[in-house]
Amino acid sequence: MNTSRVAVAYSGGRDSTALLHATLEASVAQGVEVLALHVHHGLSRHADAWLAQCEAQCARWRRRGLPVVFVSEHLLTKPGKGESVEAWARHARYRALRSMARANGASLVLLAHHQRDQAETFVLQALRSAGVAGLSGMPREIERDGMTWVRPWLDVPRNDVEAYVLKHRLKHVDDDSNEDTRFARNRLRHEVWPALIEAFPQAETALALAADWAQEAQACLAELAASDIASMESAKGLDLVAWHALSNARRSNVLRAWLRAKMGRAAPSSLVSRLMIELEGKSSATWPIDRGTLRRYRGALSFVADVDAADEPNTVRRESQLSVKRAGHYQLPGWGGGLHVERVKEGGVPLAWLAHLDLKEREGGEQFQAGIGRPARSLKKQFQAAAVPQWEREGPLLYSGGQLVFVPGLGIDARVMALPGQPQVTMRWISSHQSFHTKGSKAD
Repeated sequence: MNTSRVAVAYSGGRDSTALLHATLEASVAQGVEVLALHVHHGLSRHADAWLAQCEAQCARWRRRGLPVVFVSEHLLTKPGKGESVEAWARHARYRALRSMARANGASLVLLAHHQRDQAETFVLQALRSAGVAGLSGMPREIERDGMTWVRPWLDVPRNDVEAYVLKHRLKHVDDDSNEDTRFARNRLRHEVWPALIEAFPQAETALALAADWAQEAQACLAELAASDIASMESAKGLDLVAWHALSNARRSNVLRAWLRAKMGRAAPSSLVSRLMIELEGKSSATWPIDRGTLRRYRGALSFVADVDAADEPNTVRRESQLSVKRAGHYQLPGWGGGLHVERVKEGGVPLAWLAHLDLKEREGGEQFQAGIGRPARSLKKQFQAAAVPQWEREGPLLYSGGQLVFVPGLGIDARVMALPGQPQVTMRWISSHQSFHTKGSKAD
């Protein structure tokens, strides 16, 4: 990314116009070029006029010597039936901003939210019974998908932004949808906020500070959850014995953080409350949830994501051979996952054994030796002894020259272990249900 470029989300409204102007004034002396990113949502009959006004404004600033480049994107999708227009517009806008910034060499996008916006967010989240994460409001800076989003005016009162616009005589767009009280934020602004400010003149500052405190509390909770999870999570899942040893509050905190990491979003409070009760049991159990299934097996809780029908292994021809010549990740879509190969100093298989591998399904009667000096036993018995659940036994058996080398869920057969000093690797099967987090390079 070009570090001499910064982007500003520019709707043409009062706040974004003020931020873009201030950014341009500051960038002149620093030799920084500013991208003005405009998203045409297609929701208002005035959208074309707003686009033209923003483009014309940037052209005037450009003629005055300000280093601005106007970039716009017209959204082609529409909200789905029953979908919140506010939520759709927000998600679509951020996708478009990210796309435009990347395409034009910027890795930093400035957003014009100010102190009043933060205070309103705190109130709205509280009215939705949000937890600490929701009450934290909007972060000042966050990095997502390689893009850094910054709100430099989050501590700036709205009155100061209005004064800046008047001082510099900035023309801006007035979005008529901001008057529509069907939207929660507009109801708050027009019907509640005036009375709140009259009764409590410092409400904007006080509520924004409360969001700051919530952000600090959320950061502490996240650190605590990360520490707890690190001590009790393994390849088999979350250790429920260790989890039960925590206090009730820490159990809930761990569960929320663990579910967020697995599901990719915050888990519903109803799900967390239900699990807090039902995880007291010890027998095997499953909980179908959105986009996957939770499974309790032998004292561990695991999450298996759903696979779209188009991604099912049986829709792709299964690979029958594989050549492994270096460490990396070898994708095998026909088997519904991939083989992760990592160099080790001991306990691995000689790399030379892996140049010509045969991939086979279990047929019954296969023998696996779990350790040097231990007897070879059937895969069924080895899986039971190692407490490998059924869903972790998926994947191909790997053979070299007719000798069983690797079994998903069990690892490397002891009969092919490398001698000290030999170039060797260890292997791990990762199904498409699982997340792949490794520093290894891709080999596929």
